[in-house]
Amino acid sequence: MTNIPETGRTPRVQIRLVVIQVLVVSLLLTLGGRLWYLQIRNGEEFAAEADGNGVQRVVQPAVRGSILDARGVPLADNETRLVVSASRTDLMKMDDDGKAVLTKLAGVLGVQPKEITDKVRLCDAETPQPCWNGSPYQPIPITDEATPKQALQIRERAEDFPGITAEPTAVRRYTAPGDANTAQVLGYLSPVTDVEIEKAKDSESPYLRSDQVGRSGLERQYDKALRGKAGVTRYEVDNLGRVMGQAKSDKAEPGANVVTSIDARIQRIAEYELNEALKEARKVYDDNTSMNYKADSGAIVVMEAKTGRVVAMASNPTYDPNAWVGGITAKDYAKLTGKSSNYPLLNRAIQGQAAPGSIFKVIPVAAAVKAGYGFNDRYECSSSYAIGGQVFNNFESKGYGSIDLGQALEVSCDTVFYRLAHQEWQRDGGLKPKKGAKDWFYETAHEFGLGAETGIDLPNEVTGRVPDRQWKRDFWKANKDAWCKTGKKGGDFLQQLSYENCLEGNLMRAGDSVNYSIGQGDTLVTPIQMASIYAGIANGGTMHHPTVGKAVISADGKEITEIEPKVQRKLPVSRKTLAEIDEALEGVATRGTAAWRFTGWPQDEIPMHAKTGTAEVHGKQTTSWFASYTDDYAIVMTIAQGGTGSGASAPAVRNVYNALYGVSPEGTIDPKKALLPQPQKSLPKIQRDGTIDAPKLAPYKGQPEPSPTARALAGPPATTGRRD
Repeated sequence: MTNIPETGRTPRVQIRLVVIQVLVVSLLLTLGGRLWYLQIRNGEEFAAEADGNGVQRVVQPAVRGSILDARGVPLADNETRLVVSASRTDLMKMDDDGKAVLTKLAGVLGVQPKEITDKVRLCDAETPQPCWNGSPYQPIPITDEATPKQALQIRERAEDFPGITAEPTAVRRYTAPGDANTAQVLGYLSPVTDVEIEKAKDSESPYLRSDQVGRSGLERQYDKALRGKAGVTRYEVDNLGRVMGQAKSDKAEPGANVVTSIDARIQRIAEYELNEALKEARKVYDDNTSMNYKADSGAIVVMEAKTGRVVAMASNPTYDPNAWVGGITAKDYAKLTGKSSNYPLLNRAIQGQAAPGSIFKVIPVAAAVKAGYGFNDRYECSSSYAIGGQVFNNFESKGYGSIDLGQALEVSCDTVFYRLAHQEWQRDGGLKPKKGAKDWFYETAHEFGLGAETGIDLPNEVTGRVPDRQWKRDFWKANKDAWCKTGKKGGDFLQQLSYENCLEGNLMRAGDSVNYSIGQGDTLVTPIQMASIYAGIANGGTMHHPTVGKAVISADGKEITEIEPKVQRKLPVSRKTLAEIDEALEGVATRGTAAWRFTGWPQDEIPMHAKTGTAEVHGKQTTSWFASYTDDYAIVMTIAQGGTGSGASAPAVRNVYNALYGVSPEGTIDPKKALLPQPQKSLPKIQRDGTIDAPKLAPYKGQPEPSPTARALAGPPATTGRRD
């Protein structure tokens, strides 16, 4: 075998290696140069371009759940409307901040340009409504009432309307079935703010910039359940906005439906009767002020006696919650919040505070028995009661002689309660209270739940006030300087009162306790508090936390979370005393101060219990109160500056009972006309596709007029000046 010498191949191999090394070095130099070019010379430019690549989110808002009455009738749901919106971000990029575009848009929509420019400005401490209180990066709705023709004009001429969209969108609708407005109970929505987004970003239910959130009522209380979860599709895009791919997609989850204990039929009747009672009260002459009663506001609560569930809750004056949908106008906002509006946004059933007058007397009766006074002992109902040089009169200076506590409730005798309160005040040490003073009259009010929230599932409930010794001291500390500055001995009423409060406003005076015993003075209650108390008396002594929500049901009807009634407290009354109070309140309806309003009522079949009240307010006309109950329901109604309890409120309350039980003005029962003789127990059925088989409601036209015979039996009209 011939061997080829290695020396013959060496030069050739070496040449090849040199060539390869040169190529490698050249490539490395080229690559290094390119890297230097990209990262050093043009690094900032390319970094800026890279920053333009990213992920864009497209949000599909979740359909908000409906709010239903107890039978499934929608009180609040959604409807599809043509919504015209403006992108403030796009408008601000224009030389004139979008003024020309908005002016053109105003021409298409047939409104003044200022109306639109006001809507797209951002809210702050100095900017009045209307303005946008949502995120500046979120499309701002201009109108949700665009016509198809207007929407088509905007879309066909897109080059004339940059930053403007016109799209079909699901918007909130407050249906007012059968004219049942239910405004203050339902509440309203408005856009989420940046502050709210930031606060909720780490929570289980963070906000998106497109979200609308509840601002009051049930919309706020159950916002999380109603809101659902928006769908978000994430797209990878380059710096030119071109879609490079889909990163992730989350489907929208519709909000759950909230079923309430409200019955839209009874709600409508309660609203109607409250409004009619206000109108009737304004026709009545007030001898004390030499003018007709103003009857400027009122409230009514209809509650299930055994559960605390609210069947109807009305507040007057009221408003249309649809005014908030799509952004409220300046005119509508002024109507709802201006000084002359009388504040219709206020839910007076849970936020209206007033002295309760004689409907409060069930509490001092219970307190007197706890303090050792016998329910059936005899007490002097004189025409007046004097403490020192001050005389406290019974209403119209009437005297009823020696009566027991039950009769004192029936005829609403003030002087019986004056005596008891004065005696207890003296027993506790008077102006120099003993250590460990019992203060039965005040402590019992706290045990009845006054001076505290009832815990109803509605936001912004107020507590009312029990003016006990601690409150007196705290109030004096807070107001002493002002009293001492404005007080004047021997001046007018307010000056003299300020003078006395400056000197001894921290002391519980005899007159304070005497006035307190009949629900006057500094005592404040709300209608929901008194409805809870009377429902507790009706059911044998159990007070519940009032509830409006009854169940939360998923959009497909599969998941049901019932909201069970919860016990708040037991009334601080023995069964024996409770039965005696119950009997006395029945006597109020059959032979006492409310009897003339319940003439002909089928008492044997539907036992009625009631208490009338008329509270005096310095500088204003008297407040009308009426508290009542049957085995099934408790109803409390109040009218500010409305006159007497039996004169102004009682007729309206009876009409609500008539509708509940199908009772005619003459007192006969027609089961076919009874709307709700027993509380609704079953829940409405929601189909898998979200549909609800809900009954239709016709508007309520009022109770039929009683016959001449029934009117004659009903007794004198409200102008007689009956107190309670």
